[in-house]
Amino acid sequence: MPDMLGARIREARLQRGMSLRSVAQALGVSASLISQVEIGKTQPSVATLYALANHLGVSLDELLGIQAPGSKPAPLFGHTGPALPDVQRAADNPVIEMENGVRWERLAAGAGGPADALLVTYEPGASSSVEGKLMRHAGVEYAYLVEGELTLHLEFDEHVLRPGDSLQFDSVRPHLYSNRGSVPAKGVWFVVGRRQQNQALPDAPGSAAAEPGAAPASAVDVLRAMDDLGA
Repeated sequence: MPDMLGARIREARLQRGMSLRSVAQALGVSASLISQVEIGKTQPSVATLYALANHLGVSLDELLGIQAPGSKPAPLFGHTGPALPDVQRAADNPVIEMENGVRWERLAAGAGGPADALLVTYEPGASSSVEGKLMRHAGVEYAYLVEGELTLHLEFDEHVLRPGDSLQFDSVRPHLYSNRGSVPAKGVWFVVGRRQQNQALPDAPGSAAAEPGAAPASAVDVLRAMDDLGA
């Protein structure tokens, strides 16, 4: 998946006429990092993946090569395969492995539908931002922790989630997830009611700058363009 992901990112960049250097400057990372991601030699962090998807206007479904039901094949990647079925087997979950031990599995929520569904795994020591910055993004976030222990940093508060615990909050509130435990933390995430992100919102203490091209580094920001799939 990393090499396919990188190839799709590269094609999105080239179709938009953007150079490696210009994308890197907009994201505040090195051009060599973007190049390594594109050729599949390194995995992006959640932060880098979100920033790339946001800057290039690419949805998670496009990055995974998924076609929305009843839509035309996504012209960006020339995907002509079938849309996700009503029943999706575990072995068929599209997967993105990211730097820092974060894994996303796209669940059968229906491409372009009202909810984005993910099975998310945080390995010990993993976090939604490698830099440890609080992030925010559009939508309302719901999650249920299945196994392990995960710490949610929400504004100035800290909540330790254990199996059976659940959460919900407006994702515009600055937040970050981290696994301080010794075993993987796994849960089911839903992001509902995505709305256009207001980049003019004032920055909360410790949060990333809400400026055009800034790297949003939270675990669901890449989903914001999903409603445009196949448009």
